[in-house]
Amino acid sequence: MDKKTLKSFAIESRNKLIEETKYQMSLIGISKENILNPSQRDDDREIFNVGGVEPTILYKEEINQRNKLTRVIKEKGYENVVEEVAYTWFNRIIAVRFLEVNDYLPSKVRVLSSEIDGKIEPDIITEAPNIDLNLNIAEVDLIYQLKDENNMEKLFKLLFIKQCNKLNEILPNLFKKTEDYMELLLSISFSNKEGVIRQLIDTINEKNFKNEVEIIGWLYQYYNTELKEDTFKNLKNGVKVGKDRIPAATQIFTPDWIVKYMVENSLGRFWIESHPESHLKNSWKYYINEAKQDEEVSKRLETIKNECKNIKIEEIKVIDPCMGSGHILSYVFDILVEIYLSQGYTKKNAVISILKNNLFGLEIDDRAYQLAYFEIMMKARMYYRQIFKEDIDLNLISIQESNHITEALIDYVSNGDSELKNDLKYIKEIFVDAKNYGSLLNVKLNGNTLSNFSRIDNFYKRSVSFSNNLPFNFNKKIFQLIKQLKILSQKYNVVITNPPYMGNKNMNKKLSDFSKKFYPNSKSDFSSMFIENSLKICETNGFISLINIPSWMFLKVHEKLRKYVIEKSTIINMLHFGRGIFGSDFGSTSFIIKNNSLINYQGTYRQLYNKIGNVDSIKQKEEWFFEESKGKYLIKQSNFLKIPGLPIAYWASDSIINAFQNGKSLSYFSEPKQGLATANNKKFLRFWYEVDFSKIGFNKRDLTDAKNSKQKWFPYNKGGDFRKWYGNNEYVVDWENDGYEIKNFRDEKGKLRSRPQNLSFYFKEGLTWSLFGFNNFGVRYKNSGFIFDVSGSSMFPEKDKLYYILAFLSSNVAFLFLSILAPTVNFQIGNIGDLPLIIDENRKEIIEILAKKNIKLSIEDWDNFETSWDFKVHPILKYLTNNKLISSSFEKLEEESENKYNLLKSNEEKINQEFIEIYNIKNDLTHEVSSTDLTLNKSEINREIKSFISYFIGCLFGRYSLDNEGLQFTGGAFNPSNYSKFLPDDDNIIPVLDTDYFEDDIVTRFIEFLKIAFGSDTLEENLSFIASNLGKKGKSNRDIIRNYFLTDFYKNHAKTYKKTPIYWLFSSGKNNGFKALIYMHRYTPDLVARVRTDYLHKTQKAMEISIENCDSIINNSSNNKEIANATKEKNKLLKQLEETRKYDEVLAHIANEKIELDLDDGVKINYEKFQNIEITTDGEKIKKVNLLEKI
Repeated sequence: MDKKTLKSFAIESRNKLIEETKYQMSLIGISKENILNPSQRDDDREIFNVGGVEPTILYKEEINQRNKLTRVIKEKGYENVVEEVAYTWFNRIIAVRFLEVNDYLPSKVRVLSSEIDGKIEPDIITEAPNIDLNLNIAEVDLIYQLKDENNMEKLFKLLFIKQCNKLNEILPNLFKKTEDYMELLLSISFSNKEGVIRQLIDTINEKNFKNEVEIIGWLYQYYNTELKEDTFKNLKNGVKVGKDRIPAATQIFTPDWIVKYMVENSLGRFWIESHPESHLKNSWKYYINEAKQDEEVSKRLETIKNECKNIKIEEIKVIDPCMGSGHILSYVFDILVEIYLSQGYTKKNAVISILKNNLFGLEIDDRAYQLAYFEIMMKARMYYRQIFKEDIDLNLISIQESNHITEALIDYVSNGDSELKNDLKYIKEIFVDAKNYGSLLNVKLNGNTLSNFSRIDNFYKRSVSFSNNLPFNFNKKIFQLIKQLKILSQKYNVVITNPPYMGNKNMNKKLSDFSKKFYPNSKSDFSSMFIENSLKICETNGFISLINIPSWMFLKVHEKLRKYVIEKSTIINMLHFGRGIFGSDFGSTSFIIKNNSLINYQGTYRQLYNKIGNVDSIKQKEEWFFEESKGKYLIKQSNFLKIPGLPIAYWASDSIINAFQNGKSLSYFSEPKQGLATANNKKFLRFWYEVDFSKIGFNKRDLTDAKNSKQKWFPYNKGGDFRKWYGNNEYVVDWENDGYEIKNFRDEKGKLRSRPQNLSFYFKEGLTWSLFGFNNFGVRYKNSGFIFDVSGSSMFPEKDKLYYILAFLSSNVAFLFLSILAPTVNFQIGNIGDLPLIIDENRKEIIEILAKKNIKLSIEDWDNFETSWDFKVHPILKYLTNNKLISSSFEKLEEESENKYNLLKSNEEKINQEFIEIYNIKNDLTHEVSSTDLTLNKSEINREIKSFISYFIGCLFGRYSLDNEGLQFTGGAFNPSNYSKFLPDDDNIIPVLDTDYFEDDIVTRFIEFLKIAFGSDTLEENLSFIASNLGKKGKSNRDIIRNYFLTDFYKNHAKTYKKTPIYWLFSSGKNNGFKALIYMHRYTPDLVARVRTDYLHKTQKAMEISIENCDSIINNSSNNKEIANATKEKNKLLKQLEETRKYDEVLAHIANEKIELDLDDGVKINYEKFQNIEITTDGEKIKKVNLLEKI
């Protein structure tokens, strides 16, 4: 099955059908904005002249159809009706295609295609009118007339509608009679190559329809693709999911093999347990045999099985409360047929009994219901050819609402019967906005209500005869509500479903309030609520089977649900898939739960992934399923109660469980804290290098010290990338005047938006970590002076325990425990606080010594990079050798880096070994540390050379100096006299051009820098070493270095500084006509004017002279090669010159504005002042031009 083609077809078909429906509506005066009256009206016709080639004329029946259409639009809304019409015809087209391919049409004549290869005209056209379509004499005459006129498209539409009406006799819930507005809006063609019919026939191989009901589900899911994308786009804009969008936002198709696992291990297991003599499970590939149990559990199981023994197959009720297009129920049907046949039933009797007694389904989406109904009927037809002749009302429903029922109607129907009136009022109350809640509705019925069903049914039958006294279709609607009340009120032996996935934050208010009221244990997510709901509607000793997102197994918000599941029911087995079943998702898990408590039951769990976060294919996971030992774990359910938070940590060994029992929670020693939530990080946070360094308050002891400093910015822990021991010190926060701005940051209604919390811990020495991480956990020491963030959660142990706890948290032992407590992407403070800590006084000193050594190594590593505020000098200069060669300096740096890396690795492994012995878990993990878990940087020549060049740029602008270590200038008045060895650029403008037009050309200054730093004697060797490690092309070392400055330096700078560059690149465009670097912290309002007059204009003059020289060679040289080179150079220069002339206009405009910068605003706000500059030229539209290189 080519799913890519299916998806493309379904999406395109939806769009085509929607557009065609809107167009057909427009022809009869209906649009989203207006419903027009006819331009002319006679006794039996209405004329609409709406700008078409010809006016549209409607006659009596069509007028009635339009009138009904306008009523429905006013009730449901224009867009909803358009969507309904489109999906109804899509469903019918797909259903007809399935019927004709499988030869299920009563007429045995193809409707959309032909049995004859290559014949475009459908067979129904060829055979008409000699087909049983309930044609009247007028229709037969019309068929002949249309054939005579060769109007085959109109004939096709007529026959297609008649076929749909005829199919109402055998599939009434899909092919409702179309003498309403649906027929009026149908536009269909069998010959249009781009139309839905031709695309269906030509692009989707009919083999996909041959006995493959699965295709129905895939087409349904893909049909909703754009609707789903639009729904999630709205969510990002703060629009909650309304009840009409819940299906699109939540439904997803379950892969076939997982459905088989779910059904075989729930329905199949229920049958096997009640009929142990059955051998059916031998043919069920995905059935998982029960693990060996202890004696007590085995006895309980035997007792339970005896209670259910010999239950009759007709008595088993199976429901999918979120049936979608019916995929799960389809396989339930297969298994039920197997069971019936094993009991001696004929296929006919089996099918009839299944439809009447066993199979139940609920859905909120009418279109999905139509397909589920069709899929089940097709499944029945596969087993019993005459099923269409049976008059069976399937126990499948699309939940409907009671919003239309008024008190007056209730009074009319009850006719003075107070008991019946109360029951009707209950139906009214329970089903208001029912599509919002679906099968989560809590329906409770007493005996009297049940007895009143028959009287309501009688009223329905009686009311048919005088339905004119009731609103349209009221009698059918009340009957539908009674039916769904019955289905919702029952309990079932087996509940199987793939529930909708939607977090509480995305729910509309009514749904959110409903979840809090009726599902307090599982309210945080739709899918979790269905676990609770499934257990409620499941009979004692029955089974539930779901596929779900695994968050319910681990997250704190689901702890009550886990407690309920663990204590009240029994997890029989589980497949934990990881990511990949539904694409690059959040992971999924499928499980079987018995609705009876066996707390010491040993469940079977399969971990069908190799690494958290990896996205594996569905096929790969199925192959792993059949590798019986792959990721297989057996664990007693009672063990989950021994772990804080009760995670379903099925892989936890007995020794790990004991560790949780023996250790004290980490929060006992030091409670993890969440820090400041600013509510607007763009406003209040900066990278430290964006602002004036002198305005940052370092090493403050407490809030008072910070306030008295009168400084604006203070170091801020914000989590960041995985790093251990020390580092990620990148941000500062605006905490001026004791955080006045943040503490008073409110919305337009005056509500406080920020959340300053745990203020007493601000600026204290402690430990911090990042909130997120798949495969590792990085904890870092922080000295006093930091405020901390929600994502940079922290803890503040007493000094005598600080380094021991840091070592523990940095060990693979702690990460092992964390994988039990939080095997998701987030490390919440509750997870950290629940870690079991054992302080071994005999090992404490050696562990603390190792931790301190690792902190020192990590500090040295962090400070080797200029993005550290404690950066002193570049390592290549730090490790300068006597021979003054950069290559030798790098060799020394590389050796030192390798030694430190290996030392850290050794130290970490020693720490791991100490804690493995403390916790007695040597069988659960090794002390070894992989390279991915070490966060010390090994020296890399390419990186070191590029960072050395960056250091040169810093020296060139005066940020750094060869005279002194560390930062020299980050704002204020610049004083060149502070520098002696290598003088910074005097005007803060460095031309970066492909030719050295200026004395302060960037390559010229770089060579000067190398001479001063390393000496003239080694210049050429050092230039060669640098050039060979830049990965650029050029005729000489100087050319290679120039090309790097011209094309790559700025990209690397922006990347290093996380898209907040402190050196800015003026750039005329892609032809490299003009480029110049400046240092943001030395910017003055007259700088742009100086760039223009002192550099751009001089560059243009130099280009003009170069062009003249090229012309001289072209005109005077007799050497063809010289002429060719000169011509090429001239063409390049002409492009560059033209580019700079256009750029000059922008520079002139901005130069006159004399823009001021405020470093406190940060890079992005200041940078934007020079971007998207609007300019106009004579006769042209306004253009937006960037003055600076885009980042």
